[in-house]
Amino acid sequence: MNQSPWWRGAVIYQIYPRSFLDTDGDGVGDLPGIVDRLDYVASLGVDAIWISPFFKSPMADFGYDIADQRAVDPLFGTLEDFDRLLAKAHRLGLKVMIDQVFSHTSDQHDWFRESRQSRDNPKADWYVWADAREDGTPPNNWMSLFGGVAWRWEPRRCQYYLHNFLSSQPDLNFHNPDVQQATLDYVQFWLDRGVDGFRLDSINFCFHDARLRDNPPKPADKRVGRGFSADNPYAFQYHWYNNTQPENLPFLERVRALLDRYPGAVTLGEISSEDSLATTAEYTSGNRLHMGYSFELLVDDFSAAYIRDTVSKLEAAMTEGWPCWAVSNHDVRRAVTRWGGANPPPQLARMLVAMVCSLRGSVCLYQGEELGLPEAEVPYEALQDPYGITFWPNFKGRDGCRTPMPWTGEADAGFSRGKPWLPVPEAHHALSVAAQDADPDSVLNAFRGFMRWRKAQPALVAGGIAFLDTAEPVLAFVREGNGQTLLAAFNLSASPAEFALPPGAWTPVHGHGLPAVAVDDGRTRLPAYGVLFAQAG
Repeated sequence: MNQSPWWRGAVIYQIYPRSFLDTDGDGVGDLPGIVDRLDYVASLGVDAIWISPFFKSPMADFGYDIADQRAVDPLFGTLEDFDRLLAKAHRLGLKVMIDQVFSHTSDQHDWFRESRQSRDNPKADWYVWADAREDGTPPNNWMSLFGGVAWRWEPRRCQYYLHNFLSSQPDLNFHNPDVQQATLDYVQFWLDRGVDGFRLDSINFCFHDARLRDNPPKPADKRVGRGFSADNPYAFQYHWYNNTQPENLPFLERVRALLDRYPGAVTLGEISSEDSLATTAEYTSGNRLHMGYSFELLVDDFSAAYIRDTVSKLEAAMTEGWPCWAVSNHDVRRAVTRWGGANPPPQLARMLVAMVCSLRGSVCLYQGEELGLPEAEVPYEALQDPYGITFWPNFKGRDGCRTPMPWTGEADAGFSRGKPWLPVPEAHHALSVAAQDADPDSVLNAFRGFMRWRKAQPALVAGGIAFLDTAEPVLAFVREGNGQTLLAAFNLSASPAEFALPPGAWTPVHGHGLPAVAVDDGRTRLPAYGVLFAQAG
């Protein structure tokens, strides 16, 4: 019998290295810190880790502005530290995925330093350069996601260069085959080193419209952002031409062909387009990406109808590919705060993990999610994120979800013997790993119990999904596969909710680390943020 690939149904734990554990006292987490805490990660029962960028970088965007894709930034350690991390993770049974940022580099990258010097050097066409219009303005109306126009003037070439993000993150020109090959070469460097896969940042941004056509305006009532604030002028356009171009598809097939030479290696693409679900389905069909995820569940919408409609839409479109779901990451407010308000109860944290880990697909969980950490309030004077500084106070940026992991209840949360790069909020001290380890009823121990139980449920790991037409606030679906049929129901509200089970014989399942819910004559009363699992037969 063919064994399912390891990544189908896997739970992937995202580590943001700046904020995980600092071992050298400079206030910034590092690779040795990850090595030191890998036993903790393994104790969670997850299958893999995804490490956000640790490559050489001036850190204008905290590592997503890469100056050398093959080098570890000294802030995080050395290449030897990474090798130790990889070896220990594999000994513990953890797969290791790392970020790759294809679409752009830092303006400090050697490629860009050469490219900007003249129009006739060997790297002259490695980035997206364009002449000004007759009046000196940029070549088109494209906007940067971080605010303002997406073009920066370079006097040495008397041309503009494209930057979809910060002006210090120039976009590579993937229409140039040399750029494609250079990208594949550094991906192979990490594959040869032994990594198990890649999370591909903004993967639909590699190619731009070669004709540089203007993006059409978007009506005010359509300016709903996915991963950016509604007051950002980026939301004022349909982004038909600055990303998600058809040329991206054959390039993804080249990436897949490379990974197919390394058994078990996997790609997970981050996708943000005008129709991210449709793009995810397209990008994971055929011999392209193994998995894709978008920002659809990283929003403020929190209703059974929204989740059911979103997942159902992707299920209908994704006839070949495999989804990956997340409700938190390093770019958005923490889920318990987005959906539970200023003082989210621990029941919400337990329910959210169970809900996202019960959908069909793989799952990305962000560090601290296992502790039920709420969003941190970071004062303006302590902000680090250029995105938040630009859009303050309407949008406070991404620092609130990036504060250091609270390992202990001490002043520095056991994160660093120096001053942490972001302040640790007082509310996080009581939720520390040490405090929750000692409490059998904690969110952390419920997380561990649920992960152990989930691994033994074949329907949850790899089965199909069929949603039930339930009234708010109950989300319910049936997962079926590999000889198991499992009903899952979630109360998304802070008040009890009635739920009538579908026809048939259903037996409540226990042992999943969550409070038991009784069923009486085919009905149940789900407590606030309550969860029911029941097995057919």
